[in-house]
Formats: sequence, C-alpha cells, structure tokens
Amino acid sequence: MLEIILVEDNLRLRHALKSGLEAAGQAHIVFDCDQGEAALEYCLEAQPELSKTVILMDVQLAGGMNGIQAAVAIRREFPRFPVVFYSIQDDDAYYRDFRRSGVLSHYAYVRKSNYLLPEMILPLMRDAIAGRSFIDPEIEARVQAVRLKDENDPMALLEPNEQVVARLLAQGLTNEQIAARLGFRDKRTISRTNGQVYAAWGLDINATEEKVARTRAALIVQTGQLISWDTDGKPHILDERGEWIPWDQ
Repeated sequence: MLEIILVEDNLRLRHALKSGLEAAGQAHIVFDCDQGEAALEYCLEAQPELSKTVILMDVQLAGGMNGIQAAVAIRREFPRFPVVFYSIQDDDAYYRDFRRSGVLSHYAYVRKSNYLLPEMILPLMRDAIAGRSFIDPEIEARVQAVRLKDENDPMALLEPNEQVVARLLAQGLTNEQIAARLGFRDKRTISRTNGQVYAAWGLDINATEEKVARTRAALIVQTGQLISWDTDGKPHILDERGEWIPWDQ
C-alpha cells in the first residue's frame, strides 16, 4: 500500500484526488495540505518511510514556496524523497526552478490535465519510489527552452546592481552620471562595476580598451543577446545548439 503526502492548494481538487486515489485501493493519503512548508514540517515530524511513501504535489501552492522549491527543501532532509509534480501552469519561473533544482531521480513531472486519473498517477508514484524518473515531453521541451533563453540572456550573468549599471551604460551615460543617478559619491564604484560586467561578458579577455569594451557592452544590452568578438573584431552569437556563429548584422 502506497502512502501519499498530497500537497494541493485547490481544496476541491485535493478532496477529489484523495477520494479517487484511496478508492483505487492501492494507496492511503497519510497527510494533505495546501503549502510546501506544511509538507516539510510533516515529514520532519513523521519521518516517513521512503520505500513506500511518495509526495504528490502541485507546482503552484498557497505558501511562500512553490512545489519545486518545497521538494528541494524536503530533499535536503530526506535525500531523493520520491515526488510526483503536476502542474497546469506554463510559467518560466517554475521551469527555471526545476532546472536549477538538481532533481535527477525518484520523480515525475507531468501536466495536471493529462494525469489526474488514479490509474495514471499511481504508476508514476511507484516508479518514483523505485528510483526512476519521468518528465512529460512538453514540459521537458519548455525546460530546455528556458535553459536556452537563460544561457543566451546576458543579463542572467550579472548581479542585480550590475544589471542596473549596464542598462544605464547602454543609454550613453558617463560613469559620473551613472554614479549620480544611483546615488554613489565615488565614480570609481561604477568603474569597478563596469569591470565586473566586462568580465562576465568576456569583454576583457584580450585587454580590450575600455571605450571599446563599453561600446560592446552597450550593444549587448541593446540587442539582448550575448556577443563575442574574435581577435579580428568579428562578432559571433550563440545559435540554438549553443554554438558560436558569425553575427551578420
């Protein structure tokens, strides 16, 4: 008999899932809630047996953590705790959290609309307990699309304060003007930040002159894509396969 921790913020759906899964006679809901925080607290107190316990969890929850974040928190305490995620939400943030979560096994991630029947969910749960993994092909495609978007997004390589400076730099402001805009008394703060931006975008590899690096940084901000210049000054961009190709603009 499977023991299920059900985490779903829609009360009516949670009750329906609980009734349907238990009616199949193969599972028992040992705990249900609408927040990942509550699921974590239950696990810490109950110390569930991972050889027969699985979490069925919506990705969108009522608490401060979404389902992916909750699973990561639980797995810190209980490594590779079996979990089946389901979601109707098509949000880059969730796919980004999943990609960064490092979840490798003992899981399934499916679309809610395709896997609400007990006969479809139960096999996923057994596979998760057995250490296998499954991800809906549509979700996998979206996860990879977000990965490519992030890898090709130059701003993703910068810290928040560096992003602000880079955008002002691209507007043509001088270091003095940027420092004044941001309330810094020492313009050298902006010079140091510029240096971090150039390093993150590979603009300092060939000891490029600051004016050239500044111009190239502005171009990267304006185009919204990472650009690399070879020793001959020819620009290249990343294609969909993650390979550098000439940028013909």
